[in-house]
Amino acid sequence: MNNELTANDIKKMQEELEHRKLVLMPELIAEVQLTRSYGDLSENFEYKAAKQALNKNKGRIRYLEKMIKTAKIIEDKSAADEVGLYDKVTLLFIEDGDEDTVQVVTTVRTNPLDSRISKESPLGAAILGRKVGDKVTVSGEAGAYSVEIKRIEKSEDDGSAPLL
Repeated sequence: MNNELTANDIKKMQEELEHRKLVLMPELIAEVQLTRSYGDLSENFEYKAAKQALNKNKGRIRYLEKMIKTAKIIEDKSAADEVGLYDKVTLLFIEDGDEDTVQVVTTVRTNPLDSRISKESPLGAAILGRKVGDKVTVSGEAGAYSVEIKRIEKSEDDGSAPLL
């Protein structure tokens, strides 16, 4: 399945990819060469740490290249009164009466600790396209729960949400 990303997601990934290839990679290679000169490689912690950082950067480059190559670019086509991508939505959790505000984002911008939920998550998929007053049942890992959409604050991708 292709990753559904916004044009801004792709742009941020391309910027990170360029930085990792042109700036970070030469620095990490130089660090590996420097730490290699410290002596016995079997007991050289600095060398091992530098190699790990280099390999981590190479892995991230491969990930970004694959994401960019396989991405399907999407746009938010929600109506003014519907939950759309990057909208902030205030929800009432019916069972316990708690309210919470979440932002529906693409999978590469998800961070539940900052209330950014993926459009592909059970909650994100359930509320996407819904309107104020709609009640939906969400099937999660801990079981089903119900939410009511209390408020929708239309928003756009301003690029502030970091990539995963």
